[in-house]
Amino acid sequence: MTLELAAVGIGTEPGAALPAVSAVAAPGHPGIVAVETEQAPVLASLVAGGRMKPDTGRVLLDGHDDPAGIRRAFALVDTPGVAEPFPVMSLKRIVHEELAFAGRRPSRSDVATVLDELGMTSWADTHVQRVPTDVRVRLLAELALLRPDVTGLVITAPERHGGTVADWFAVVREIARRGTTVVLVTSKAAAETASALLDTVADEPLDTTADPDTITTTDATAPLETRS
Repeated sequence: MTLELAAVGIGTEPGAALPAVSAVAAPGHPGIVAVETEQAPVLASLVAGGRMKPDTGRVLLDGHDDPAGIRRAFALVDTPGVAEPFPVMSLKRIVHEELAFAGRRPSRSDVATVLDELGMTSWADTHVQRVPTDVRVRLLAELALLRPDVTGLVITAPERHGGTVADWFAVVREIARRGTTVVLVTSKAAAETASALLDTVADEPLDTTADPDTITTTDATAPLETRS
């Protein structure tokens, strides 16, 4: 599954809310969208995820206009004000909410199993605002991928949580190599670093041996704080 952002923008220059941006995302190769200002990352994510129609340009799924298909296939991950956990939520609470939203009984053992399979047991009681950015990205991305029909992610501005780009981008890259189509919306500085890192592994084959269902399948259909 390939997602192409072809010169998509909102507003007109100069001072457009989202200046025209382009990117191509495919399994094994994240698409990187470089934007600035506080509002642009959210707008770019909404456009990439099929939640907002751009004023200019097109968003194509496997070469076709298919906004509904994009909305089904792509989850927004950590998009400010749209799909992000409250800062003081613990990791176990985040998992609990996802399981509850999925219509499953979110028992303590179920939550513990998810955290254990993600290697995050030691962070269970920690507020999400205090975990390293790579841990945050991993948690929210893996939970999003458990939703029915979701095979793509739009990850918004991980750099706003601090940390080293190389650390959290390694998570993004690894998820993409498992066959997930990933769009990364990030600052221009972080995008430059991520692109340089991506160039060093661009020719690596997909990891076809990886189990796509890393943790127990849930029925969640939307992100944490505000689901879309």
